Amino acid sequence: FEAGTPHISGGIGLGAAVDYIHKIGMHAIAQYEHELLEYATEQLSTIRQLKIIGTAKQKAGAISFILDNVHPHDVGTLLDLEGIAIRTGHHCAQPVMQFYNVPATSRASFAMYNTKEEIDALVKGLHKVIEVFK
Repeated sequence: FEAGTPHISGGIGLGAAVDYIHKIGMHAIAQYEHELLEYATEQLSTIRQLKIIGTAKQKAGAISFILDNVHPHDVGTLLDLEGIAIRTGHHCAQPVMQFYNVPATSRASFAMYNTKEEIDALVKGLHKVIEVFK
């Protein structure tokens, strides 16, 4: 009940997005995202200098990690130069970071529009980051 023109295009866009998700199916989306998470965990675990932060059995499609002797902001900057987008920093969880004495992490997130090839590109990019800081 506010004055002015309502955000009509946003409402239409939201409706289209809901229709799209219903067409694919929430179960199919969740299953695919879980497959990506498992594949990414397996591939990232092959990097000796990488430590995954958070190993709960039931996880959303995101992996936080740190690389030995490389600040997460440097990881993010160098991956960006490779066309790979990740998030770095505290991820709105600074108290838990302080509790575990982790200054920051890098985080890769996976959704229904991502592919295993993109995960492979992430792994390749991380190897380049490691080479730079060797």
